[in-house]
Amino acid sequence: MSPAPDDPAVLDLLGLIACGELFAFENLTRDSALSRTLDAKAQLGEIACREFGHFQLVRQRLDDLGADPDELVNGYIPIMNDFHSKTEPRDLLEGLLKVYVGDGIAADFGREVASLVDPETKSFIDEVLSETGQAEFVVPYVQQALSEDPGASGRLALWGRRLMGEALAQAQRVAADRPDLAQLVMGGPGSAGSGLAEFSNMLARLTEHHSDRMVSLGLSP
Repeated sequence: MSPAPDDPAVLDLLGLIACGELFAFENLTRDSALSRTLDAKAQLGEIACREFGHFQLVRQRLDDLGADPDELVNGYIPIMNDFHSKTEPRDLLEGLLKVYVGDGIAADFGREVASLVDPETKSFIDEVLSETGQAEFVVPYVQQALSEDPGASGRLALWGRRLMGEALAQAQRVAADRPDLAQLVMGGPGSAGSGLAEFSNMLARLTEHHSDRMVSLGLSP
């Protein structure tokens, strides 16, 4: 049985999504400012605006459910700060790869967990995530950069693995810090989760999707 829309686990999930969207907006704004071409600036700026729009939608949803959006979002800020401090890009190319990888991981995770919540919340999350894939413009940009500097492929492949590793580490931290959300994913009172085995399978699927994205860039997973 799926938890109610105002179940603490569902509110925790929405708080996590909102915080992720807010940080995505901030990082995309920074990357846009660092871009040297007008096209890259425009693309990153457009995605940043949409991410902020997503943040506002989720924040309003939390408010409508009678929750405190600020409390829920602020609770994830230390985790987000830790992830982004450990994955600070050294140049625009690493920043663009982080945009592409981060966009994909967030969308994959959101869709995985949305399958465990009530139909109304699932529909809402799917709507918020429906505009993901905007970072696809990164693919030809990185491919062009690699054609001009093939030696950068090894560095970027390592960077991609580091991003995924840190994302998985922070996911485990979220599970430890947010027992209601962990129960939703892994099973427990009031949860739709299927247990530890399914959680491991979910992480494996996230890793597989990440590998596919790296291959699409011409990088080893």
